[in-house]
Amino acid sequence: MIQLPCVTYMSPERIRNENYSYAADIWSLGLTALECATGRYPYDVNGGEADLMLQILEDPSPTPPQHMHSEEFCSFIDACLQKDADARPTCDQLLSHSFIKKYEGPGVDLAEYNKSVHDPAERLSQIAHMLAVHYYLIFDGGDDQWRHMKSFYGQDSTFSFSGETHVGKSDIFDTLSRIREMLKGNSRCEKIGRVMEKVYCRAHGEEGMSVRVSGSFIMGNEFLVCADGFCAEGMLSIVELSPDILSKQAGHFQEDFFMEPGTAMGCYVISRQELHIGVS
Repeated sequence: MIQLPCVTYMSPERIRNENYSYAADIWSLGLTALECATGRYPYDVNGGEADLMLQILEDPSPTPPQHMHSEEFCSFIDACLQKDADARPTCDQLLSHSFIKKYEGPGVDLAEYNKSVHDPAERLSQIAHMLAVHYYLIFDGGDDQWRHMKSFYGQDSTFSFSGETHVGKSDIFDTLSRIREMLKGNSRCEKIGRVMEKVYCRAHGEEGMSVRVSGSFIMGNEFLVCADGFCAEGMLSIVELSPDILSKQAGHFQEDFFMEPGTAMGCYVISRQELHIGVS
């Protein structure tokens, strides 16, 4: 399954592409509350999204400065930001926490507020861009990240490439692994990087979506995100590419993803995928 939250508030289990529950939202709540209290996001985002994911996985969970915040607040944040999802409190437990009890007051209808400010088309676009970035970061990432790619597919998923159709997560993973090795080459100068130039999306069925990603391949370069009107933090945009890099274009690609809701909340499975590669 592919998880599509904002990377900055992903819980560790979501980054590892594991099954998850509402405990992932408890993690996000803790980060959001800590950011509101301190006025800054608690992780270093200057290294880009891949580096941020590693910080969340490997660094100790952030904590509020105890000399600046109440004991109740520090306890609340520490409880939310447990690395082990099973160790985080439930929603009911948090509602009974001393920090919440301390400031109980009139209720707010968050559901109605969300409806008043939510733009479905904009949200769909955000999800599509996040999917593309998440997918290609893993595709071009290390082997430890790559092994999670298999979980993006179901047993009935299909992947079409070069006139052949592959069915099931194992067959698709093996085929993608061969393509990945081909693009990596034998040395850094032979590596083929990906320039993601356009991302299109639309609703597919009642709950699914279709996403089309198109762009170019460039010899001897790293993965670049250059979607129209969008750039992931820490990645170059198309206007920042030098003419020398653009002259190394080795081909172009178009990839279509057809997504269906997975069994876990907020997750999608790639039900059908089609890859087309052209040589310049």
